[in-house]
Amino acid sequence: MEQKKSSERLVFFTDAVVAIALTLLILPLADLVPELVTEHKPAVDAITGNWSKIFSFVLSFAVIGRFWSVHHGIFEHVRHYSTALVRANFAWLLTIVVLPFPTELIGAYRTERFTVLFYLGTLLASSLCHTTMVTIIRRSPQIRGDADPVSDETYWNHVLSAVVFALAVVVALIQPGLGYYVLLLLVFPGRIARWLRARRTAR
Repeated sequence: MEQKKSSERLVFFTDAVVAIALTLLILPLADLVPELVTEHKPAVDAITGNWSKIFSFVLSFAVIGRFWSVHHGIFEHVRHYSTALVRANFAWLLTIVVLPFPTELIGAYRTERFTVLFYLGTLLASSLCHTTMVTIIRRSPQIRGDADPVSDETYWNHVLSAVVFALAVVVALIQPGLGYYVLLLLVFPGRIARWLRARRTAR
């Protein structure tokens, strides 16, 4: 690393982009109001007639919030940043900014192959960016500084989560509707990672 650079600025910038992405999610719903007024429909139609848009909004909000939480955990192990880490972080931000688009498509084309692959592929890309950042941090003591190192449990949790997303994409290629259900397997990477840690400790 050419010169140690504090990670705070990178974290603040990332948080700002995520916050903007979350805020922009509401715009499709806000745009419904002028349409209702023009068509002389009651205000309640904004809810009762747009469940798919509301579902897409809630889903995107929850997914982005979850990914941000994981990102926050990753940067607890960072004190300084490198060029490689910045590039991986910007790649992750790209997936976050793009995510509302495929999620919006889900509301209208939930089981269409392109929609499912677009959505799951974006989640896979985001997960791979997380895994890449964790790998960079593990291999670069200069980035960690005085922060705690990334544990094997954390590392394998990220790797196995990316594997689940990749499996979901493969399943979606064969049977689009089933791709979403593969995501239920995300409850297992953390447990497997803890099992691997316990097994290694017992040796």
